[in-house]
Formats: sequence, C-alpha cells, structure tokens
Amino acid sequence: MESIDWKNLPFGYFKTDYNVRCYYKDGKWGGIEVTDSEFVTMHMAATCLHYGQEAFEGLKAFTGIDGKIRIFRLGENALRMQRSAKDILMAEVPVSLFEEMVIKAVKLNIKYVPPYGEGASLYIRPLLIGTGAEVGVKPGKEYLFMVFVGPVGPYFKEGFNPVKMQIVRDSDRAAPHGTGHIKVGGNYAASLRAGDRAHHEGYASAIFLDACEKKYIDEAGPANFFGIKNNTYVTPDSHSILPSITNMSLCVLAREMGLTVERRPFPVTELEEMEEVGACGTAAVISPIKEIHDRETGKVYHFCKDGKAGPVSTRLYEQLRAIQEGKAPDTHGWITVVE
Repeated sequence: MESIDWKNLPFGYFKTDYNVRCYYKDGKWGGIEVTDSEFVTMHMAATCLHYGQEAFEGLKAFTGIDGKIRIFRLGENALRMQRSAKDILMAEVPVSLFEEMVIKAVKLNIKYVPPYGEGASLYIRPLLIGTGAEVGVKPGKEYLFMVFVGPVGPYFKEGFNPVKMQIVRDSDRAAPHGTGHIKVGGNYAASLRAGDRAHHEGYASAIFLDACEKKYIDEAGPANFFGIKNNTYVTPDSHSILPSITNMSLCVLAREMGLTVERRPFPVTELEEMEEVGACGTAAVISPIKEIHDRETGKVYHFCKDGKAGPVSTRLYEQLRAIQEGKAPDTHGWITVVE
C-alpha cells in the first residue's frame, strides 16, 4: 500500500481492498460474501435503475486515543436503513446482519483506518439496492446489500472553520409527504442542481426551505441545521427532513450541558435572533456557519463575527469527537469497539 497523506485526505471515494455483500432472493437473505471487485453486475431492468429502489447509510470508524477502533452509533444506522427500506418497499436488512457486515468490512480494511490525531476517519457506506427485474412500476423481489469503506478527511474543506451558505428558494430537495425523512438517493439527486450552483457561487452548501411556504429552514444541503440562542439548541422539525443521527446525538449532549433543546419549525426570520448556527451530520460532524446569503432577497445574516466557531458549537463538537475517539466515556452506548 502506498503511503497515505492522512492529514490531507479529501472527502471522496478511496479504493480499499475488500467490500462485503449479501443477496436477498426467494424471500430470504443469503450468506455474506467478500470480494475485491469494485463493480456490481445486475439486470438492466433492476428496480434500483428504473424506480429508485435504493437506500444507503453513512457512518464512521475512528482510531481512539488508546489505539482501539470505534464505530459510532452502528445500531442506530441499521435501524434508519430499515426505515428507509420499509418506506420504499425494499427487503429490510436485519440489524444483526447490518452490524456483522459493517464490522467485517472494517476488519478486512483495517489498514485504512486513519491513525489517531490525523483529523481523518474511516467512512463506511452501507448500500441497499433493488436488483430484481421489473418493467411495471412495482417493487422488486431481489435485493443486494453491500458495505464498502474508505478513509476520508472533512466533508467541507474548511473542517471546523466557519463556512458560508446560501438559501435557495427555486429548488426543493423533498416534498412534505415524500421521501425527505428517509435516506434514499432521490433526495440527493433533487439537491444536486442547487448545491452545484451554490458551490460555483462561492458557498459551501445550499440551504433548502420548506417546499410549501418557503418560510421555514429545512436542511443545509446534505446535513441537518441548528441554531443557538438564549442557551437553547433549536433544530428544524419536519417530515421532509432526514433524522440525522449526529443531530440526535448533539441534542442529547446539549441537554447534558444545560441547554434547552427545541425541535420545531425554524422560520428563516429567526436567523436574526441566533447567536450561532451550523450544519451537522456524519460527514461534517458540525460545520459552523459564518454567513448565510438569501439568494432571492439578497439579505445576508452574519455569525462568527470573530471568524471562529461559537462557544456552544465548539463545546458540542469537542464533546462528540471526544466520545468518538475514546477521550470521554461513552455513557450512552453509542460506541462499538472493533475487537
């Protein structure tokens, strides 16, 4: 293996040695298979290709301060994938199978887990796709579940340094009663145009509003949104928002730090009152936001006036990272140690 520059890894695909797969056929899951192939062969009429029967997860493994490898919230990711599968009529992956395959993929590629202190992690991508052949609009009868991994750096190149984001009003990532609450590819396809334009216009991401009234903040591109004011952690509540496991964890930590936590509609106008705002998710953990530009109205909201992340965001980020890296006790059962 060539030497890896751990400190300068992008967030992107990185070829590792093995991935693991399991097929669902005749109403049951088969055995776990290990392969070094990066390719999947499937029928040209597979339901994932025609009708969007596809769901995925994203989680991370970290090398801790004690040298042990820790996977963060493995079981919660398994449950979220089950919810995604149920909503688009795919075969649900049993939690035990999900966990076994993730741990196996990490162990098989253990040399790619970044060392402690390098600011990188091993990203884990479980993927569930419909492989059964159908031409009529209906769910498939066969499925493939696979897990591949790769070392990554921070999702936003700025890392934990504040970024600029852009509110968009001419694009929606999900409908109110659609698939926004589950982790399926269609939501991300719907966000690509606005996200790509935001990047070209100098922003880290697009912020989407509710699809009905365009009055409330929905999601910050590929991440959940939160704000801090008056010792309160406020995060949007909507059926079209993906329940971020990172956000869920931050809510717990915020309460332990003495903050009030509010999950509720988050009016755009309330940005004026916020002391800190940020995006949170597996890939970024927390991305503090220094400016939000409303593309349509031209209004600009300013945060992080000293150029640094706010004190509450910093405490939350450091506490979550400390748990992930074994520097703080895991009192909630969030960590799976890879033996």
